[in-house]
Amino acid sequence: MKQRMIQRGPGQQRVDGASFRLIDEVHYIQERAAEQDSRVITLPQCLLFSSQTGDAWLLEPADHLAVPVARNGDPLPVYIEETDQNFTIGWTGTYCIDGQAFIYSERNSGRVRTILGYPTQHIVEQTGS
Repeated sequence: MKQRMIQRGPGQQRVDGASFRLIDEVHYIQERAAEQDSRVITLPQCLLFSSQTGDAWLLEPADHLAVPVARNGDPLPVYIEETDQNFTIGWTGTYCIDGQAFIYSERNSGRVRTILGYPTQHIVEQTGS
């Protein structure tokens, strides 16, 4: 079985892909957000990040899907269904990055938020978009 290593932020901590669980990574990034610690976690299909403002997000760069997982240091509920082989995420909107601005469009309400202070440059470097 091929093992993957998942890199977690500046500390260069790696997680063995054989024992990888997305929900564990979400909890980790929520903890980082509560500490106002800016981190980016790059996964094979997704990216998680936290900011110094206490926010955290789960992104799917290929289709620009997004779901907030923490706001102002408080964890938010996120729908994740996970098996040994795959996972399903309840995406709540889409995102784009324009320079230093992270722009989130909420699917249900149509509300659009432009947020500054996120590690947008690092996200773009990690996703290539």
